[in-house]
Amino acid sequence: MSHVYFFTGFPGFLTSHLIKQIVHEEFPIEKIYLFILPSTRTMAQCKIHELCEELDISNHLFELIEGDITKENLNLADSTSETLLNSITHAYHLAAIYDLSVPYEPAYNVNVLGTKHVNEWLLKAKYLERYTYFSTAYVSGKRTGTIKETDLKHGQGFKNHYESTKYKAELLVHDLKGKLPVTIIRPGIVVGDSQTGKTSKFDGPYFILNLFDRLHFLPTIPYFGKGYAEANFVPVDYVIRASVFLSHHTNSIGQTYHLTDPNPYQSHEVYRMLMEALLGKTPSYRIPLHAAKLPLNLLPVRRWLNIQKQTIPYFIYNSHYDTSLATSALRGTEIECPDFETVIPQLIHFYRSHKHDEDKKVTIS
Repeated sequence: MSHVYFFTGFPGFLTSHLIKQIVHEEFPIEKIYLFILPSTRTMAQCKIHELCEELDISNHLFELIEGDITKENLNLADSTSETLLNSITHAYHLAAIYDLSVPYEPAYNVNVLGTKHVNEWLLKAKYLERYTYFSTAYVSGKRTGTIKETDLKHGQGFKNHYESTKYKAELLVHDLKGKLPVTIIRPGIVVGDSQTGKTSKFDGPYFILNLFDRLHFLPTIPYFGKGYAEANFVPVDYVIRASVFLSHHTNSIGQTYHLTDPNPYQSHEVYRMLMEALLGKTPSYRIPLHAAKLPLNLLPVRRWLNIQKQTIPYFIYNSHYDTSLATSALRGTEIECPDFETVIPQLIHFYRSHKHDEDKKVTIS
């Protein structure tokens, strides 16, 4: 039976890469439905054209479906909804607000209410073989210590509204296990491709590169805090290859997977490696983290440094994400997370080549 795919989150970076990998794997594809907001149609059409040229496939394989996940029934006409629900075999839900500085209300509307509506809608799908939901490892919030893939519910709080709303959304998807063929993916902090360094936005660890680039004139740049927390950065190609495999493997139904670095470096080690790779300098002293945070309370300083202050807590909470289930499921394949140190040269090369590109910059608020 041919596969009929349904994606939210198009024309986003991860969704586009998932489509490319699925085509590369040569699954039998009948149709790929791409769920979009009406305001993104032009951008989505451009991305489809780009994918078709790169993959040498027909644009007739794709169909754009306009709607809104924050509305019941995804704001679809009954006839459109019926057509989709009578044909979809594989659904991927990636649409979300990923901004660490997002206020609660828009984060709740998209991440929680949107997921609720997607869940309810997919319960009516007649031929659904897999529902793959993209969560985040950071549903762990302020938990520390070892966090297993089977862990979810906790009361330790969250570092921001992104984490708290993704947590609430994952709870909703988790409750569908037994009702739908669910697989939950929890990536770490996704960085560029391990071979090319290519990424869509300079966020996450790229904020540190922005900091180094701005302060390059200083004879030395200090460490900020002790930096003992693990830095969980994973290249996008690992996340994509693993996700496509897991979302088509029968034994993955009902499972949750950490697509995180099984052997992560501590934050201060990554900080040093990035500085050495970008500037050829090594930090030689430390200043307390609370002292480093103070200037970031000023918006002009944040914008001058091009860094979000919401990244600072990730240097504090020392959480280790156990990957036993993912490692076991991927055993026997060639899919494995590369040592982050080997990825850094590619990330630095891409950053240097594109640091002035406006479309790569994140709005600092």
